[in-house]
Amino acid sequence: MIALFFRDLKLSIRAGGGAMIGVLFFMTVVAVIPFGVGPDLNLLSRIGPAILWIGALLASLLGLDRLFQAERDDGSLDLMLMQETPLLFTVFVKCAAHWAATGLPLVIASPLLGLFMNMSEIAIGATMLTLLIGTPAITFIGAVGAAVAVSLPRGGLLVSILVLPLAIPVLIFGVSAVYAAIEDPAPFLPPLMILAAITLFFAVIGPVAAAAALRHASD
Repeated sequence: MIALFFRDLKLSIRAGGGAMIGVLFFMTVVAVIPFGVGPDLNLLSRIGPAILWIGALLASLLGLDRLFQAERDDGSLDLMLMQETPLLFTVFVKCAAHWAATGLPLVIASPLLGLFMNMSEIAIGATMLTLLIGTPAITFIGAVGAAVAVSLPRGGLLVSILVLPLAIPVLIFGVSAVYAAIEDPAPFLPPLMILAAITLFFAVIGPVAAAAALRHASD
């Protein structure tokens, strides 16, 4: 499992630019917002957490269709299905490696982009924490979409269509937790705990559903 993690980590970084493409897309989405809403620093500070979360969500969708594509192209997907290790464990490790290569750099880049949006220190810290907790859920959801579209030659658009509606609760509670941290009367812990519960839920359901979809695709 450890060898598989580092193998997939290297493949995720190399394939299509890996983490750099996601971070550049994240930065691009955030950078164009001030040109649309104007140079109002107070407005940018208010909408900053939501913009960072939307940018991270869209950037996380990049490359999800390649989660199992390499194994399908070289034929190792059949070996994954026949190996003694349960397929859901293999899928979980692949999701963890994919998040470490594509999701974690977004979390690391968020404080810099938070400064660009004139966000306060508390808002930046809360955004980074919620992204750290919430972005793995997007990867686990994306694993299901990638498994469904693994047999399609161009399944990238289909994966995004499947993943985006399921990722909306992650976005809602991630942004709610950040605004709760900024606004004193609003409780910060409840939306953060719900966000963590969503991630844990998809960490269990995602690999199981993805493994079932992979087995169905191979039949």
